[in-house]
Amino acid sequence: MSDGIRVFAGDCTVTTTGARENDLRGEVVVLLKPDNTVLVHDRDGYQPVAWLTRPESLVYDGTADGEFSLTAVDDGSRLEVTANDEYGLGRYPASRAGTPVGTCPDCDGVLTRANGAVTCLGCEARYGLPAAVEILDEDCSSCGLPTMRVERGRAFTLCIDRECQSLDAAVTAAFDRSWDCPDCDGSLRIVRNGTLLAGCENYPDCETAYSVPTGVVDGECDCGLPAFETGNGRRCLDATCERAG
Repeated sequence: MSDGIRVFAGDCTVTTTGARENDLRGEVVVLLKPDNTVLVHDRDGYQPVAWLTRPESLVYDGTADGEFSLTAVDDGSRLEVTANDEYGLGRYPASRAGTPVGTCPDCDGVLTRANGAVTCLGCEARYGLPAAVEILDEDCSSCGLPTMRVERGRAFTLCIDRECQSLDAAVTAAFDRSWDCPDCDGSLRIVRNGTLLAGCENYPDCETAYSVPTGVVDGECDCGLPAFETGNGRRCLDATCERAG
């Protein structure tokens, strides 16, 4: 993995074998991404004339005196690019593009949201986000990062940095032992086991557990468990129950 995008422009011979077989020559631009994805573009359109996504192996040779060659191999497919004449060669910083959501309090870099996280384009600090959150315009009063609105039983406004303000702690404070287990005399505890769960305190004797859904509590289901108002309608804490509607 490289630490930026490599760009080469020149008169190249491009050979592909395997699923796509072709021999090409032309004045092209070759992009080598940080995940080793290779794209070869000519002058027309947006579609590359040759490419290989995240190859298993890649051998790259690019020097300032115009020497350039690249061989990428993945699962029977092979892409070779050799320069006949070089017009330009460079390496440039690259990041995942995302929606700007604020300014990093540590380096004044731009914070962007993409692929379930907020990342700083400056210092590369990364903050993973829970599912179905809204980033707010208001900054955290403690650390200066953006805040988010997230619904897990009720609407919480929290810092995007879980080390600053924890969603798990907020849901636990609001709902731990608030609901009775329908299968024994225990109460449901808020626990983290991959996902946020309301699980019986008598575990392992009682294995009853429910994933806490995205939404806000809206009364009680006919089965006795809490009902939630979600983006897809009203539902029971028990996703298999059909009595909440």
